[in-house]
Amino acid sequence: MKLAQFRILLLIATLVVAVDQLTKGLIVRCLKLHEALPVVPNFFDLVYVRNKGAAFGILANTEYRVPFFIITTSVAVVFLAWFYRQYRPDQVLGRCAVSLVLGGAIGNLIDRVRFGEVVDFLDVHWYQYHWPAFNVADSAICVGVGMLLLAQWRDGIRHQA
Repeated sequence: MKLAQFRILLLIATLVVAVDQLTKGLIVRCLKLHEALPVVPNFFDLVYVRNKGAAFGILANTEYRVPFFIITTSVAVVFLAWFYRQYRPDQVLGRCAVSLVLGGAIGNLIDRVRFGEVVDFLDVHWYQYHWPAFNVADSAICVGVGMLLLAQWRDGIRHQA
């Protein structure tokens, strides 16, 4: 496979990693740990928190969490690169989706290697009811997974027709 066929992957994943790391760096520099900056009162704040676990803090108190997350994320990165290759060049939605997930995984992997935990800073809430804080990498992963589901569904419909 030619390097040109990885153009979408490299472009999107690099952009996600860059924006993720830039925004996390700004938060770390501008806010104190656990400080919140209201953006839209009773709905959205910028906060500075660190997540030792996976999504929603899963496995946060596990002794071997850092090596576990580094190894599993590294395996996922290799799998995602392989999965990307399975899409034909005309399957742009699937390729973009995999690229978003890959960029998000790498963004959070960088944090785990650097800090042993992930910097989160986006806090969506309704008054006192808060969704767990997240970051750009998490958003890219979620959007990418949604796009993957859509791509798979759409491709399934095309194959049935």
